[in-house]
Amino acid sequence: MKFISSSATYIEVGTVVGLGLYGWLREDDKVMEAGIVTGAAMLLNGAITLTTKYGFNRKRPFEAYPDRIILRGKQSHNYSPSFVSGHTSMAFNLATSLTLSFPKWELAIPMYVWASTVAFSRMYLGVHYPSDVLGGIIVGVGSSYLTYKANEWLKSKREVPWGVSQVNIAYAGFVE
Repeated sequence: MKFISSSATYIEVGTVVGLGLYGWLREDDKVMEAGIVTGAAMLLNGAITLTTKYGFNRKRPFEAYPDRIILRGKQSHNYSPSFVSGHTSMAFNLATSLTLSFPKWELAIPMYVWASTVAFSRMYLGVHYPSDVLGGIIVGVGSSYLTYKANEWLKSKREVPWGVSQVNIAYAGFVE
């Protein structure tokens, strides 16, 4: 379970970098846009998650109830506050961002199964309450949805004179 739990960070960052590189090397604007919008969603998600964690400053279950909650797996570092689950928010952020960019059930189902497994693993390991995980799902889905909609809105507001390609939040001036 620890491996599944830890996979959220590596898979999200790897996917963002992979999409960006693939889109750039193949000159595929849709894939590059998906990578950059997913990266922007990841940053927004991180900011909301950290602000919420330190705003609520809730102890983790194994800290609040050491006699009742068994911390599973080798844990050797200090923990941030419990509410909301950062791993869960990252996993659902990525699943939602990819599903919005590439709306196919063949992608959505495995991504949401993986994200749900990450969420369950956080409770199983004794590092989060169910409400932390629910909060992480809301923050993850919400931040990716907001970023996606902001990008769509900016694209719709951009005037395109004499056939010049649009510049939107995804490109942020890095692509001509």
